[in-house]
Amino acid sequence: MTVKVDTEKFRLRGFLKAMVAAGEIEAEEEPTPLASIARRLEGNAKGVWFRKAGPDGQELAGNVMGSRRRLALSLGVDERDLLAETTRRLRSPIPPVELDAADAPVQQVVLRENEADLTALPVHLQHGEDGAPYISAALDISRDVRTGLSNVGMRRLMLRGRRAAGIDLNAPSDLRAIYGGAHDGGNRLPVAFAVGFHPADAIAAVAMTPPVDELSLMGAVRDAPVPVVKCVTSDLRVPADAEYVIEGYLDANGWAAPEGPFGEYVGYYGRLKSNPVFHLTAITRRTDAVFQTATIGGRSMANTDTAQLVALRTEQAIWTALETAVREPVAVYAPPSTGGMYNVRIALNQRVPGEARNAIAAAFGSSADAKHIFVVDRDIDVFDDEQVEWALATRFQANRDLVTASGFRAIPLDPSLAGERQTDKAGFDMTLPFNCEDAQEWRVPDPPVFENMPKRNVEDALHDGPKYFRELMDATGSDDGREILHELERFYAAGTLKRLDDGRYLLDD
Repeated sequence: MTVKVDTEKFRLRGFLKAMVAAGEIEAEEEPTPLASIARRLEGNAKGVWFRKAGPDGQELAGNVMGSRRRLALSLGVDERDLLAETTRRLRSPIPPVELDAADAPVQQVVLRENEADLTALPVHLQHGEDGAPYISAALDISRDVRTGLSNVGMRRLMLRGRRAAGIDLNAPSDLRAIYGGAHDGGNRLPVAFAVGFHPADAIAAVAMTPPVDELSLMGAVRDAPVPVVKCVTSDLRVPADAEYVIEGYLDANGWAAPEGPFGEYVGYYGRLKSNPVFHLTAITRRTDAVFQTATIGGRSMANTDTAQLVALRTEQAIWTALETAVREPVAVYAPPSTGGMYNVRIALNQRVPGEARNAIAAAFGSSADAKHIFVVDRDIDVFDDEQVEWALATRFQANRDLVTASGFRAIPLDPSLAGERQTDKAGFDMTLPFNCEDAQEWRVPDPPVFENMPKRNVEDALHDGPKYFRELMDATGSDDGREILHELERFYAAGTLKRLDDGRYLLDD
């Protein structure tokens, strides 16, 4: 029986059109040399849809996921609800639905063997010292032979020519482990790369979850089953609604070929290193395919695809850990300007003493990347830099509130490691002393609010009990306040006016 699936709903082209209409993506109609792509994207708060990229005038979209708003819009939610919605969806995997090749848009054009050419794609040089042009927005799809589960990640390919590319497998990852098993057995590993995808697919690809078939995770984040199709040169199943699929295998030689350098997602260059080689066997695509490139390094990290995606991944991992570590987590935010991983802010409603420390400990262990954890009370907006800086300045004492720990697993791209394999972490407890939030010295001053009480004179108001100056203005119906000073002056002179420790006035009868 033929399965009917909408292969346009989660298409990149459709998302681009919606973002152009929303003012989030710029459509560039003029011809653009590939050498100019990177400079146009650097520091750009918007995505760019190049309609005529390179000498062949191909379509190329860049920085598609380079803002939290665009990620939120891809899931149909507000920015503040992005983490909660992502976490909710990831908990309900939806299995994919397989299509026949004739029904798979990504196989409308099939190029095999000598017809398949990586250099025919609109791949551009991204940073001044990169080793070569990189395919930087690619979802890698493989299968773990031990479990039979599909694995989906997101990584780059450094072109080595028409039919070979370098792939970075130095950092710990599922694909590294899967390839290690094949390499140890002397076997090559089939792998395919989807290029040109909906942001929901990238969110799923980078998510930190327990082992599961990750094509089902893509379905979870889409909130709909992913249509898949069998590759033309392997048994892998790939998204049938992608723009391009690049098929091939990782050879059995292991980490044997130089790859890099590359401007990495930490904001610095990754050095030249040995990595496996990917060999191309086929390229399939839509007839009107849109290629995709991702912004990664540079001087404006907050506007890059990778920082935004990594930030959401970090938040999702830490939120999951907090749900069992503290009673009431309120918000988690990983500023993308730090690469979306190294600095993390947590707000919580601290119900018992020590919960801020529990939150710090949970965050330490939930992500290898998170190094500096800032914990605040629920009255601080973790998305507001000014409020967080104020909390650090006024609610933190280093000798009392700094938590440090050593010997954690590290991501080797962090240059501050200086060659070490393990990292140190620091937590900043920026919460108020427990049960003191009602004390006047911890209350935040706000402009006076008047309630238009029934009018009385100052003396009658004070006979009813102690009053703040605002309450005296309220009681007398004053919209000025200075005339009340005249009355208070009379009581001062008579020696009958007193002040409480909190500043309220009262009459000494």
